[in-house]
Amino acid sequence: MNELDRLKLLMDILGFKTQRDFAVALNIKDGSLSDILRGRTGISNAIKDRLNFKLNINIEWLETGVGEAVKKIGPVISEIKEGVPYYDISLSDTDTLILMEEKAEYFVNYKPFNDCTAYLPVYGDSMYPRYASGEIIAVREVTNYDVLQWGEAYVVMADAKANYLRSIKMIYEHTDRNKLILRSSNPNFKGDTIIEKSNITSLYIIKGKITRNLI
Repeated sequence: MNELDRLKLLMDILGFKTQRDFAVALNIKDGSLSDILRGRTGISNAIKDRLNFKLNINIEWLETGVGEAVKKIGPVISEIKEGVPYYDISLSDTDTLILMEEKAEYFVNYKPFNDCTAYLPVYGDSMYPRYASGEIIAVREVTNYDVLQWGEAYVVMADAKANYLRSIKMIYEHTDRNKLILRSSNPNFKGDTIIEKSNITSLYIIKGKITRNLI
């Protein structure tokens, strides 16, 4: 049994009587689901996110057949404004994560991270293995740059004087209290970046992550 076979099996496991009901639950068009079920298109990460969060499906089972199909616990996706907004954006596409909620793809109601500002996907490998490309991180805005947790990962956004930096980096103390040291966790990305606190326009601490295999 392959991934597509297991997706088809989910309709029976979850009790969907028609393909249309399954499509509605995933918030996609009937035709899009039909193309997937016929093998014309693959199962995208966006679909897997919805299976994971909204229908509580164990994506490891979907991909490999290992474990149970349905998780016992986990985040829940909502189309209404309950929980923390998820923005399917790259950091380079925004100046702030305090976006209008109407721009959110959906809302993730997950108690451990419900005090966060937003969820967003990780792009790139500079923070691997701490945060891998494709994972979803929960971030909370920080307004006092004089009280930071050294060695923790932050989303850093800066102004023109810092070349409009948009990055996820670990932050370390600098001998000059007006500056910060930014560092990747991936050893292949060598060299520190020094930034003036005054050049930071937005700063968010990463409180945790949600993987598509979360159980």
